[in-house]
Amino acid sequence: MKLSAKLPEDDQGSKLMRFSGVRGQRYTEIFLIGGHAITHHLVGGVYNTVGLNDPASTGDTSPQAVLDQVDEDALKEEYELLGVFKNGPRLWCLDWVEVMVGAERDFNGLEARWVMWLDVPKEMRKHESVAYKTISGRRDTQLGVNAGSPVFLLDDPNGDSWCMKSASLIVDPNQTYESLENLGDRLKPAPDWSFRTLVLKEDLVLTSDEGNVRITQDELGNTYDRVGGPFSNFKP
Repeated sequence: MKLSAKLPEDDQGSKLMRFSGVRGQRYTEIFLIGGHAITHHLVGGVYNTVGLNDPASTGDTSPQAVLDQVDEDALKEEYELLGVFKNGPRLWCLDWVEVMVGAERDFNGLEARWVMWLDVPKEMRKHESVAYKTISGRRDTQLGVNAGSPVFLLDDPNGDSWCMKSASLIVDPNQTYESLENLGDRLKPAPDWSFRTLVLKEDLVLTSDEGNVRITQDELGNTYDRVGGPFSNFKP
């Protein structure tokens, strides 16, 4: 059993890229996981397909036929890592994404670029749900929802709010962007958590706190980023 692994330094030479009009578009993230198995300090290099694998501009940057070819075990051996995880397919719930993008890699035919580092929680290592739990990450991004667009929000027991960044097709492959308007009827949030949706009257910009972000999920694997305070221009 491999006890430690060093990740590729694919953040080197990162450049700022902006992707507009992404709402409802499909993407996948590939996690390359390194660190030390004994200390349980595991870090994931996250590679996103946004802007790639879509020569016909269909809005699908993660075609299922290509995604099905991605062999996590083979990639784990190829890169000599502790693990590889396919985080997708997913659907963007944002209007635009601005991110520092690093090296581009070909994962069994699926092209993806480095976008962030993620502290891998123990639940993810065991393929367990991280619903309503906080995940820490490091990235230099701005994520935007335009005035007039809907946002899907979680409110936690501490009074903090979380804005859905992406809808997951992992737990429920039949989930659609259009079905999110009724998501509140499907979710059963953790105690003292609640779900709501609203249409914005002004632009919402999600930011990092000096490069640090906080992330959570619901039980369907939909992913939310913290908003309010240093994490956005206002709290919806």
